[in-house]
Amino acid sequence: MDKKNSARLPLKPLAFILATTPLAAWSQETQLGEVVITAPKEVPLPKTSIVDAESLHFLRASTSDTASLLRDVPGMSFYGAGGVSSLPAIHGLADDRLRIKVDGMDLISACPNHMNPALSYLDPSQVESIKVYAGIAPVSVGGDSIGGSIVAETAAPVFAAPGQGSLSKGEAGTFYRSNGNARGGNLAASYATESFNISLTSAIAKSDNYKAGDNFKERIFGAGNDPYFTGRPGHTLPLDEVGSTAYETRNHTLGLAFKGGDHLFEAKLGFQDMPYQLWPNQRMDLLGNDQKRLNLRYLGQFSWGSLDARAYHEDVDHFMDFGADKKYWYNNAFGPDWPGTPCTVGATCAAGMPMYTASQNTGLVVKADVSLTSEDLLRVGTELQRYRLDDWWPASGAGMWPNTFWNVRDGERDRTALFGEWEKRVDPKWMTLAGLRYERVDMDAAMVHGYNLNTFPTNPSPAGPGNQTRDAANFNNADRSKTDHNWDMTLLAHYTPSPTQDIEFGFAHKTRSPNLHERYAWSTWTMAALMVNWAGDGNGYIGNLNLKPEKANTVSATFDWHAADRSWEFKATPYYTRVTDYIDAIQWDGSNNTARTSLQTNQFTVLKFVNQSARLYGIDLSGQMPLAKTGAGEFGLKGLLNYTNGENRDTGDELYNIMPLNGKLALTHRLGGWNNAVELVMVKGKDDVSDVRNEMKTPGYSLVNLRASHSWKSVRVDFGVENLFDKHHYLPLGGAYLGQGTTMSSSTAAATTPKWGTPVPGPGRSLYTGLNVQF
Repeated sequence: MDKKNSARLPLKPLAFILATTPLAAWSQETQLGEVVITAPKEVPLPKTSIVDAESLHFLRASTSDTASLLRDVPGMSFYGAGGVSSLPAIHGLADDRLRIKVDGMDLISACPNHMNPALSYLDPSQVESIKVYAGIAPVSVGGDSIGGSIVAETAAPVFAAPGQGSLSKGEAGTFYRSNGNARGGNLAASYATESFNISLTSAIAKSDNYKAGDNFKERIFGAGNDPYFTGRPGHTLPLDEVGSTAYETRNHTLGLAFKGGDHLFEAKLGFQDMPYQLWPNQRMDLLGNDQKRLNLRYLGQFSWGSLDARAYHEDVDHFMDFGADKKYWYNNAFGPDWPGTPCTVGATCAAGMPMYTASQNTGLVVKADVSLTSEDLLRVGTELQRYRLDDWWPASGAGMWPNTFWNVRDGERDRTALFGEWEKRVDPKWMTLAGLRYERVDMDAAMVHGYNLNTFPTNPSPAGPGNQTRDAANFNNADRSKTDHNWDMTLLAHYTPSPTQDIEFGFAHKTRSPNLHERYAWSTWTMAALMVNWAGDGNGYIGNLNLKPEKANTVSATFDWHAADRSWEFKATPYYTRVTDYIDAIQWDGSNNTARTSLQTNQFTVLKFVNQSARLYGIDLSGQMPLAKTGAGEFGLKGLLNYTNGENRDTGDELYNIMPLNGKLALTHRLGGWNNAVELVMVKGKDDVSDVRNEMKTPGYSLVNLRASHSWKSVRVDFGVENLFDKHHYLPLGGAYLGQGTTMSSSTAAATTPKWGTPVPGPGRSLYTGLNVQF
């Protein structure tokens, strides 16, 4: 069955929006001047970290990974992944534990390795602003998450001023980065009248593998084995080249907007064509990701407040297999020393390992801001989301033969939410926010089978190769329909004792249901389990039908000292989170289908998702100050320091992928159109690691970056050097290096199989430049 060509879901929510939008309002005489149409006023509590247009421009030339634009936000860190798909973390909670919205849409990573996260669908040049709600998020922007929210927005439509007639504008840009030979470009254009706007954006980015600061592969295949090996005849990699870090991606959007009076209707079409994105910490690579999305929105201003309604639909077709740096031909049931030349596909020869994922995501959001009094604002809303997922692996030979392996079949995850939020200005010094949210999450999946059968087994005996029959039968006989009733609550207060001090403090109770792979990935077979991994640790993961939703209680406060004009400021945010039913993992013995009684150490292993208990605490410090103002320009100092500690309260083990103590200090300079900075990035060694996952320790390091830009009226040039001194370093959250060789062999003795013990290194020195022209 070819799910990639299956019929798509009808867009009923979209029709609903069209039917309920007050179309007559579009014909009204325009009352708005030449303005950018934006949403109702931003939620003032809690105070968000906003990455504005100037900060975005300053970083765009240095990265094609939109998530990394948040690198200067206190409390942020990033799981290493593909070149445009890092996974953001807030205070040690990452990925699906965050609610990440793109233009109001809840986009979901369909891949079992989370190779297509939400922010990967936006090129950095297409982002107008990003807001980060760290830890305590209002219920109006939260839900189905426990770590915070990230809200990314593209440019809002701009209309001509009354009497102006029409308005046309655009921009074109290009960039180049020396490490990896990264290059790309972007184009944007729009045409508008007083009531109509059409816009187009297009961006492409491409890179080869990047190089580390030094050689690092002497022992990746074990002592004495060939560290240049890739498994592709005639293709080797230098000792300092980080394999499987190349990528190519293309992102396009088309926008239409109409306004009349105080009403706006907007439609955006989005399309991503990603031919490949290789992965240094996964055994597979992304060799195709196509996304098509439609986003409809109505925004209206009324005497009582505002109404914001949105409907969206997303289709994703995703494909994985072995990329250019990994062995493709496997002979004699994964014979590790086979040279990698073609053979006859069948029971003893495999041609790669194709993996397909298809998903459909349909959502509806309706929310209103109601002005009760001049001091009281009520926010109410409802959300619906219907998500469907198929994850299947066609037969390719050897152990993956002769039928299709169904990892998740007819997966369903539907969310229904209601929320209410009351914001009150008590007096000039006090503001409060109280919110309550209810969500119902319904999940289900159909029966499955492994490579060895073409029917859906219900008898677990005989177990079959890799226990595929046993595991599939146990899954098929179980109750797979799950319903979670989740509650969120947020209480916040903001106190301004003086013009130079602000204090914000609060409590949040947040709930997240498991994702489809956490609940429905069913096979204990090592090879299959290795395909379910978004941690980048080289291990395999098994789902658990009995998982409960995670429930987190967080207390946090922000102390903000600043000048009256914000010329200097210093912020401190301590926080504490305790999570009940935290989804962690235990090592699992697939042969006996039981938990291991003693840990396998210093090697890759197989784990099963389980509910346990966790706690996290830490502090974020950030600040800025002027140093001098002379004829040579304005000099200033900016800095941040982040610390997070995470522990599994049931086992005493450290939580996985917690960023060690880290900070940044930047000397800034401005003169006319110049904006420059010298940055010192400092990261402490990671010694607190997860034992159950055999997480690798990494040494500390310091890096120096130089950045400069000059802006004229319509031209901007950016240039700089990252890792100025070509410092060799390992990424604390980069995971295990699996970027080349026989990545699917289960033999630890194989001479060409990546061994446990080498973390993914960070990039060496890279010179970059970017040019942007507005017209």
